[in-house]
Amino acid sequence: MIVEIVHLPVMVREAMKVLNPRPGGIYVDATIGPGGHSEEILKLIGSGGRLIGIDRDDEALRLAQKRLSNRRVVLKRGNFSDMENLLYTEGISEVDGALFDLGVSMLQLKDPERGFSFTSDKRLDMRMDRRQKLSAWDVVNRYPEKELERILREFGEERLSRKISEAIVRKKSKKTIDTCSELSGIVERVYGRRGRAHPATKTFQALRIEVNKELDELRAGLDSSLRLLKKGGRLCVISYHSLEDRIVKNFVAHCSKKGLLRVITKKPLTPGPEELRSNPSSRSAKLRVAERI
Repeated sequence: MIVEIVHLPVMVREAMKVLNPRPGGIYVDATIGPGGHSEEILKLIGSGGRLIGIDRDDEALRLAQKRLSNRRVVLKRGNFSDMENLLYTEGISEVDGALFDLGVSMLQLKDPERGFSFTSDKRLDMRMDRRQKLSAWDVVNRYPEKELERILREFGEERLSRKISEAIVRKKSKKTIDTCSELSGIVERVYGRRGRAHPATKTFQALRIEVNKELDELRAGLDSSLRLLKKGGRLCVISYHSLEDRIVKNFVAHCSKKGLLRVITKKPLTPGPEELRSNPSSRSAKLRVAERI
């Protein structure tokens, strides 16, 4: 199922200001998605610039190609942890800037077939790269209770991780848990109430991180970007939850102490009131920036 949605790039004004794309520069959008940030980068780098867009989601790349169709753009399907190899195939060994916009996109959330949404009656999936074998269905139905509890606790920071994992195991002992709505219903019953946020939010976050190995990918991607950045090149990362932000913060601090990066944002930038009104899903975004020394 192909879902066409209006894509609102998060903190695009702030990102362009701190990334500071320059005419003739080479930039990598490590999570290009439907291409919202890249569209703005292209406006600033001019006809002599180059942009490499990476994503592991084939549908995102299709939309980016449609949006950007431009010879200055090279789109690569793959993980940003493999950024160096992907750029090497284009003869690129260094870049003037790298942008990461982490997390799940509206493109993925709004397509029920992708199995990311609490309310979807479709099969649990959550794979960003649909070529991979491991899905959320496998994690929920095949992982033992202790491992499920660990994932919910570590990746979801879920305070009811034990009760939820116990409830999942009880249910799947009778029949497999096949759909997103089945799983979210189990979590709702454990909570016994509905607050401002859906009670399954942290459970779904944890499963998505496990399926896509997001935190390991992030660490490897940051290391790759550091090796690619020219002196004076900027690293910009937009994160959406504390686990991601902590990794970025610690990475930048560590590299700063070693004299490899200069911190540009002492505190992360956050969306302004106008953006929060027009795009409420941006409310948890944090943008951290550092410059290669």
